[in-house]
Amino acid sequence: MNDLRLAPRHLEFMREAIALARANAAAGGRPFGAVLVRDGQVVARAVNRILETHDPTAHAELSAIREAAQALGTTRLDGCTIYASGHPCPMCLAAMHLCGVAAAYYAYSNEDGEPFGLSTAAVYAQMALPPERQRLPLTRLLPDGEAGLYAQWASRG
Repeated sequence: MNDLRLAPRHLEFMREAIALARANAAAGGRPFGAVLVRDGQVVARAVNRILETHDPTAHAELSAIREAAQALGTTRLDGCTIYASGHPCPMCLAAMHLCGVAAAYYAYSNEDGEPFGLSTAAVYAQMALPPERQRLPLTRLLPDGEAGLYAQWASRG
């Protein structure tokens, strides 16, 4: 965090993400909040809503990405920064890569969350393995006669 002197608002945005997480936990949710910023302005704020929605993908970071994409009218979030109260899980980190988020900061580490069942370190370990060694089998299954889906997509008018 050497660049905190260069961008003092980092701490402001992180405090906001943590405040969101605390409020969500007090309301019965999980202790995760996220703030997505572009050009020094908050574009989206979100909390983890998996318990409320029964949606296992309703993580704070993913919800902030969805909200920001809608607000900005684009699928690309180039130049945006995410401030997350907890270490982003592999799903959220992958989404950040896919939509072009430029930087991410987190307050509480996987090690901090481990005693409370809030660490995703085991998922990171699985994802680091070659696909054939992961617990979740991933097998290509292309039916006979099926071809051209991607070419069809690429040739759309």
